[in-house]
Amino acid sequence: MPRALLSVYDKTGLLDLARGLKAMGWDLLATGGTFKALTDAGLDVVEVADYTGAPECFEGRVKTLHPKIHGGLLFRRESQLHAADAKRLDIQPIDLAVVNLYPFEATISKTGVSPEECIEQIDIGGPSMLRSASKNHRDVTVLTDPNQYMGFLEKQKAGTWSLKDRQACALAAFRLTAAYDSAISKWMEAQLEPRGEDLPGSLNLRLSRHLGLRYGENPHQPAAFYVEQGAGLEGIAACEQLQGKELSFNNLLDSDAGARLAWQFQAPGCVIVKHNNPCGAAVAAHPLDAFLKARAGDPLSSFGGIVAFNRAIGIEVAQAMAQSFWEVILAPGFTQEALQVFATKKQLRLLRMPKQWPTAASGLDLRTIGGGFLVQRPDDQFSEFEQWEVKVTGRSPKPVQEDLVLAQKLAKAVKSNAIVLVKNGAAVGIGAGQMSRVDSVEIACRKAGERAKGSVLGSDAFFPFPDGLELAASNGVHAFVDPGGSLRDADVIAAAQRLGVWLFFSGMRHFRH
Repeated sequence: MPRALLSVYDKTGLLDLARGLKAMGWDLLATGGTFKALTDAGLDVVEVADYTGAPECFEGRVKTLHPKIHGGLLFRRESQLHAADAKRLDIQPIDLAVVNLYPFEATISKTGVSPEECIEQIDIGGPSMLRSASKNHRDVTVLTDPNQYMGFLEKQKAGTWSLKDRQACALAAFRLTAAYDSAISKWMEAQLEPRGEDLPGSLNLRLSRHLGLRYGENPHQPAAFYVEQGAGLEGIAACEQLQGKELSFNNLLDSDAGARLAWQFQAPGCVIVKHNNPCGAAVAAHPLDAFLKARAGDPLSSFGGIVAFNRAIGIEVAQAMAQSFWEVILAPGFTQEALQVFATKKQLRLLRMPKQWPTAASGLDLRTIGGGFLVQRPDDQFSEFEQWEVKVTGRSPKPVQEDLVLAQKLAKAVKSNAIVLVKNGAAVGIGAGQMSRVDSVEIACRKAGERAKGSVLGSDAFFPFPDGLELAASNGVHAFVDPGGSLRDADVIAAAQRLGVWLFFSGMRHFRH
């Protein structure tokens, strides 16, 4: 007669499974709380303590760590030596282990929970049984998820439960124990090594597929979106898609870039992203004005872009946007009237996003290179205007502080070498990703045209030569902010003095490769 061992914290589906097993003639073993739930339901079940002859002890810390349990799970049925040992030690086979674990991750996520409470939720017996049963999956089935129960019962009744099924269940169990151990080690690292400038000595990436994608950056590249197991959903994973076709790999990259920048603005703001670079950005008193100013920054590049707002949008914004083509629109809210306007654009993707946005998953910026991973803390710092040094006082009136700050924030979000021209709360010219900084200046000024006159310039890094500043000044730019730190800073300062433009050093570089 087959024998099942049931020891679960989450009792979802437990009674239906146990009744199904009993109907097929299985013997049932169970531990403490599981045993009580089954007997309360009128099921015939043997408590593990009675089966092993060893009562639970140490406040339940030890109950299944016994040769009759692990021997019953581990001994190889086809081995004469194992069979002889089992007979000599009076160990009966256990053919099914149904086990899930103490809610460690749920416990550590609670506010005000003590380290002692967390430690008590570290399951010992559960992972041990899972590993024993999974190792011997040739003969033993292990179930870790209530969603597996009905499929197992149906195939058992039909006589079609196979080695392949047991292998799949064993893999799921090993993944569960790996994730569980990783969560514990990550929590202990946080207790012993609070986050600082240093990075941890090792990283455990526990990712599960959250969203399948049609393909990656190009059609020949398979792709999917993964999130960290056990972590709360945030960023793109926390967005709700309200309409439109499925999101692509590139959509996700650009949506993240737009939302991340939009939520850095205090005032109502709009960001338009193309190829992971903002091509339009603005702040204003109303989302409609922010959108119109952002689109005006580069109407040609904005077409087909991804648009992120940091305020809910209404019908007036929807009507203005409906006149053109957009891939994705993100906002923390949409009025019903706005949704009705957008509904006429069947392919347009609308995402309702959370009202905050992480700068990186798990506080780390990871990239792959041949042979390994590069890991850094995200660039989530920004030097405040009050900390900037005024290196040159220009001949024109002092530039608008908000424009200077916006120029520097935008430069931080643009691929290096990054140059951004801002005027009246909006980007009017952006030069991105050039190998030469003076080329980025030339592109930004060409995009701005006449709007460059009276604008301010933000640069993600220092000017290595005066030529970039000189070119911008010749196009009417009257104020500059860059980090400083070049060996030729003195030459750049001298050029600014000669040309009568304002020059600020922020002291903080923002390369984005």
